[in-house]
Amino acid sequence: MNDNHTANSQPIPAQPKNYLAESILVTLFCNIPCGIVGIVKAESVGSLYSQGRYQEAQDASLSAKKWCKWGFIIALMMYILTIALFIMAFIAEGIPFEDFVEELIDC
Repeated sequence: MNDNHTANSQPIPAQPKNYLAESILVTLFCNIPCGIVGIVKAESVGSLYSQGRYQEAQDASLSAKKWCKWGFIIALMMYILTIALFIMAFIAEGIPFEDFVEELIDC
């Protein structure tokens, strides 16, 4: 019997991407809670696939991808909000925007 087929002659699908590296990067640099969930989902892809639970492995892969994407989007929105708040604080204090940019460059 061919190693590429199961007992009932169904082709074995390729193992889905696990998004582990992306999940770790999201955890370290973007959003810890979303990154941790992504790591857990990414870790389950390989074990589910090796158990022959191919659809569940695919679902775990898609879930890990979703958590990575949302962790990145949330972090990006937080960074943009933080910059906007700093700009509003400088404007409220009457500091010209040019001085704000110089302060950012000097840091």
